[in-house]
Amino acid sequence: MKIEIKVPAMGESISEAVVGAFLKPNGSFVKADDEIVELETDKVNQVLYAPQAGMISWSVSQGDHVKIHQVIGSVDSDKAANKSEQTSPANKEKKPQTVAAKQETAQKASSSKTTEAPQKASQKEASLLQPAPSLLTSPSHARSTKEQFLSELEAPQSPAIPSSQKTSSGQTTTERSETRKKMSRVRKAIAARLVEVGQQTAMLTTFNEVDMTQIIALRDSYKEAFSKQYHVRLGFMSFFVKAAVSALKAFPEVNAYLDGEELVYRNYFDISIAVGTDKGLFVPVIRNCDTLSFADIEKSIEAYATKAREGKLVPADLQGGGFTITNGGTYGSLLSTPILNPPQSAILGMHKIAKRPVVVNDEIVIRQMMYLALSYDHRVIDGKEAVSFLVHIKNALEDPVRLLIGI
Repeated sequence: MKIEIKVPAMGESISEAVVGAFLKPNGSFVKADDEIVELETDKVNQVLYAPQAGMISWSVSQGDHVKIHQVIGSVDSDKAANKSEQTSPANKEKKPQTVAAKQETAQKASSSKTTEAPQKASQKEASLLQPAPSLLTSPSHARSTKEQFLSELEAPQSPAIPSSQKTSSGQTTTERSETRKKMSRVRKAIAARLVEVGQQTAMLTTFNEVDMTQIIALRDSYKEAFSKQYHVRLGFMSFFVKAAVSALKAFPEVNAYLDGEELVYRNYFDISIAVGTDKGLFVPVIRNCDTLSFADIEKSIEAYATKAREGKLVPADLQGGGFTITNGGTYGSLLSTPILNPPQSAILGMHKIAKRPVVVNDEIVIRQMMYLALSYDHRVIDGKEAVSFLVHIKNALEDPVRLLIGI
């Protein structure tokens, strides 16, 4: 039976996709639920799976633009290849050799052994009479100096392709090459978004630092009990999500966006979490964060990170979001300027935690410090609100009890 392979729905704003890599080529045998093709959109890549076992046939090529619900191939179970029935030449029965044939084979082997030694000897004598390849000269490779003659004598005699050459001035030049790779649809979308942010927003960044010592001590004290009870690791991101929700409630302008000549204020708290993968940066959305516990937030982050690494994010995971948190500290960044994720009006950048000397109660002490960066659209958010928003997050993190009592 033949089952068609169709492009699935990928979200309200996506009407087409591009055929990416064929994971199973045309005419190959597939099992049910095998990964068969990757479709690229301007939001995320999506892998399609085989609906049944059988022989796969494609009606499109790599790079083709396809519409939602378009038929791009089929899987025919009636043409399933039974590889076990195929007989390779190596498995064919060998015919018994006659006595005469055996004698003939033995005579040929004996003859070849007697002629092998003289041939090898003559080849060796001929090689001794021939000059070494590196000593041969031609008008284009004529020696002009004593140093060139000596260098040729010292060079190894085995033929090899040179990776570097010396110029007449004695400088060594190596062969240089370039490799071109076509941008994926996701990478092109990311590039277009970044340019769009610079052209269509008035982005500014304000900085502050937060003392993470209390949160680190709290996490170290309860991480084992937390993991045992909720089966998820207690990270720093859940603290930042809780602090962001508290600050968004106090400063609703940061949770707003510009639509034409109107400001639209969100009355819900959907926070996007940036996740880096080898295919680019993806920003899935954790919804209704004001109703979630620390465990709920950590489980959502872990699930999205796993889906991102495995390439299983769908467009619905990335749609919406009123505020973004990105953690450059994961890669060792000490300080950076995060770029807005439109149409959002602000993004919070976390960075590397480092021990630094700070003044506490008129004494210099070593504390676990992190720089924070808040980039915001100045058309929507004034500087006073942006700075106050970041200070609110700082205060909540430095005194985690605030996150529990909601102040």
